[in-house]
Amino acid sequence: MKKLVAVKPRVAAFIEYEDHTVKPHEVKIKVEFASPKHGTEVIDFRGHTPFMDEHFSEEWRMFIPREENSEKGIVFGEFQLGNMVVGKIIEIGQDVTEFKIGESVCTYGPIRETVIVNGVDNPRLRRMPEGAKWQNAVCYDPAQFAMSGVRDAHVRAGDFVVVAGLGAIGQIAIQLAKKAGASNVIGVDPLVHRREIALKNGADVCLDPVTEDVGYEVKKLTNKIGADSIIETSGNSASLQSALKGIAYGGVISYVAFGKPFPEGLNFGREAHFNNAKIVFSRAASEPNPDYPRWNRKRIEDTCWELLMNGYLNCEDIIEPIVTFTDSAKAYMKYVDQHPELSIKMGIEFKK
Repeated sequence: MKKLVAVKPRVAAFIEYEDHTVKPHEVKIKVEFASPKHGTEVIDFRGHTPFMDEHFSEEWRMFIPREENSEKGIVFGEFQLGNMVVGKIIEIGQDVTEFKIGESVCTYGPIRETVIVNGVDNPRLRRMPEGAKWQNAVCYDPAQFAMSGVRDAHVRAGDFVVVAGLGAIGQIAIQLAKKAGASNVIGVDPLVHRREIALKNGADVCLDPVTEDVGYEVKKLTNKIGADSIIETSGNSASLQSALKGIAYGGVISYVAFGKPFPEGLNFGREAHFNNAKIVFSRAASEPNPDYPRWNRKRIEDTCWELLMNGYLNCEDIIEPIVTFTDSAKAYMKYVDQHPELSIKMGIEFKK
C-alpha cells in the first residue's frame, strides 16, 4: 500500500507502508476520496513554516526555539500530505460500538489507501448520511475556518461584507455571509474562474484586484460608507492595504489567512490611521473561542458538519480539479504548490 509524503521541500512522492494491527478502540477506513489542505499545509510542504525550527509554547503563548539537535517540526521523508478523507470502514476494534463495517465515514487523515483512527467517542469521525456529497465532506476543515472568520467579523443582517481571496475558505465564507443576511457581499480575487464560482454561490459583485482599485470600488459600491466587515483569506499584503482603504469607520477586518512576512510597502500611516479599523486574527482552532463558553471548536465543527451534510453549503464547485490517487503526487506539486491558481481545493479519487 502507498501513501503520499513530502520527501523533501516541494517534492511529493509515494512511499510504501504497512498498517499496524487495529487496536480495540480503533477503526480502519478504506479511503475512497481525499483532499489536501491548501493553506498551512503548503507552507509546511515548502519548509517555510515557523514550526520548522521553533515550537509554539501554550504556556508562553509565543514561538520558542527548539532545543539544539532536537528533531525539526517537519521531518521530510515522513511528513504525510493531506488532511481530509472519506471512505468505508473495513475493520473495527472490539471496543467500538458506534460504527459498523461497511459504513461510509469522513475524518481527518492523510492521503493514503487506508487510515486507522480512534473509533470510540471521537467527534471527528463523522458518519456520512445517505446521499451526502463527498465534496462537501472534504470541505469540513475549511468550512470551520470560514465560519470562524465570518463570526469573528461580526457579520449581521444588512451588512456590507467583503471576502478577499476566493480559495476554499473564501468561497465558503461568501455563502455563509450571504445566508447570514448581508445585503451586499463582494468577492475579491484575481482569478476569473474563482470569481465566477463566487457569483454563482452568493456573491453580489466580484472585483479583480489586479485591474481595479478594490478599496475605492468597495466605497463606491457601499455609498461611500465602506464595508462593515472584511474577511481576509488571501494573506497578500496589497489585499490588507486595500481592506484598510475599503473598511467602514470602525469596521472589522477578520484576518483568517496564515500570514507571511510582509514586504516593504504595507503602510499603516494611510487609511488605517483614519478608519479606526479593528483587525482580528481569526482561527477556529484557538481556544477559548472569542464567544466562549457558548461557542468552542467542537460547536463550530458540529455546526459546519450539519450545514455541509444538509446542503446548506455547496462545495461541489470548490473541489477542482479531481485527480486519481495514482496521479496525486504530480498533481499535488502542480496544483497545490507550483500553480495554485489552477485549482481551488484539489480532490483525489481512489479508483476501485
